[in-house]
Amino acid sequence: MAERAILEVENLSISLPSGADRPLAVEEISFALARNEILCVVGESGSGKSMCANAIMGLLPRPHVQPVGGTIRFEGEDLLSLPESRLRDLRGSRIGMIFQEPMTALNPLMRIGEQIDEVFDAHGVLSKAERRARVVELLRDVGLPDPEHLGESYPFRLSGGQRQRVMIAMALALEPAILIADEPTTALDVTTQAQILDLIKKLQAEHHMAVMFITHDFGVVAEIADRVAVMQYGKIVEMGPAEQVLNDPQHDYTRRLIAAVPQFEPPERPQIEGPPLLSVKALEKTYVTERGLFTQGRRVPAAQEVSFDIRKGETLGLVGESGSGKSTVGRCIVRLLDTDGGEIRFGEIDLAGLKGKALRPHRRHVQMIFQDPYASLNPRSKVGTIVAEGPIAHGTPRAEALARAHELLHLVGLDPSAAERFPHEFSGGQRQRIGIARALALEPELLVADEPVSALDVSVQAQVLDLLAEIKQRLHLAMLFITHDLRVAAQICDNIAVMKLGRIVEYGPTRRVFDDPQHAYTKALLAAVPGKRWSIPEVALEHARQHARRVAS
Repeated sequence: MAERAILEVENLSISLPSGADRPLAVEEISFALARNEILCVVGESGSGKSMCANAIMGLLPRPHVQPVGGTIRFEGEDLLSLPESRLRDLRGSRIGMIFQEPMTALNPLMRIGEQIDEVFDAHGVLSKAERRARVVELLRDVGLPDPEHLGESYPFRLSGGQRQRVMIAMALALEPAILIADEPTTALDVTTQAQILDLIKKLQAEHHMAVMFITHDFGVVAEIADRVAVMQYGKIVEMGPAEQVLNDPQHDYTRRLIAAVPQFEPPERPQIEGPPLLSVKALEKTYVTERGLFTQGRRVPAAQEVSFDIRKGETLGLVGESGSGKSTVGRCIVRLLDTDGGEIRFGEIDLAGLKGKALRPHRRHVQMIFQDPYASLNPRSKVGTIVAEGPIAHGTPRAEALARAHELLHLVGLDPSAAERFPHEFSGGQRQRIGIARALALEPELLVADEPVSALDVSVQAQVLDLLAEIKQRLHLAMLFITHDLRVAAQICDNIAVMKLGRIVEYGPTRRVFDDPQHAYTKALLAAVPGKRWSIPEVALEHARQHARRVAS
């Protein structure tokens, strides 16, 4: 191990409870982390990345999951042999951690300033006045506006990016020697993600910290990493300088992960001709909150004068940051929301003008794939019933609908026996396939896919995107693909509509929008894509082509 290493992990093994898919979450892994270094730990869900981080922090759920071998030495002390009281002293003061989901890591009943102040109080440092001043200083350091007033806010009043900045402020409160960041940008918009990455790099340089950055996004790795460790099934399968791992990967698994990253360069696509299947004209939707005893009513325009066309066989990408109105437009089209104005013309019928019984026979033509496959499937129903319930509701005999459900599960790459199992028995990617099968059950002409791959690992994401492209081509479907991931949009969309604050600010063929963006907002989105200057190496792409040929044969 390097002499200047501040953290040394040697032959670490972590056990899983009986009944798990493998006996060890982490198996005999070794690595070192030096001061002023950013080490990215990369791998798919279940590879052991977060288990390793939690072991360093002493946050494993013992005795069900616990270290069974090896050492974790920090500044000469083996963290695995320390009593809980000593670990409490080190947590926050010498080793800080940013968690993946700030809304679950922050106390919803405490003001932001109080939660940061709690870090100082727990370690018994600074007077009350000094702590108050330091809280404001930390909020200012992480780039939050009006820190004096923001400290009085509750977490739910902040955006996702602001909550993540609060988590960074808490982690840095006592200026730790090591910062562990566990997927801190996964759920963020591309511009917010870029800001958080720049902030972590800036603070790391200012405080001379060592950073262990956990991610499954190789674009993020290309943006910030000094070294990379690639994990698969609890083992480190490749480790080295970032430039070497990114541009000349040696292990098959690393090559497969890199090859699954959507390329930033959109392919040239012929424009699809013909009359529009869906024509949205001047769509309007405003959310109105009622005035309360202590609050003013608010009007939030979510969609303003939104217009676009989608032709049969075409995929239109609706891109923009959170709050831009993308999902609102999608939900208006499938009529989960009523509109306040405009037309949603499907063929000769204006869906916006229909309600109740008049709308019901037309719902089957437009179906939705939801963002969260965990929340959108009924946990109490078997998968076959979930897929078949739409046709049954529209009058298809139950036996016929269930038989069709088996066919659709096969179409999306699942064994028909999956029909007899419950949603919790499937992985995230498999659940998204079930969601796609359910959307196809009514034989729609248009699919509205709302961030369908944003919560998935890069390799599972690639499989679902390939599946959507194959189904669209086979069934000649039209698709509205809602996303904030411009790499994904580049690979799957024929045309792009860019939304900002409820309005479409740019609209055109994907290749043209990427190569020659006209609006300043589009330029800002494209500039913020992590790792945009990194090109996926040919060795990884060739490995993927060989794998595809083996599967096909």
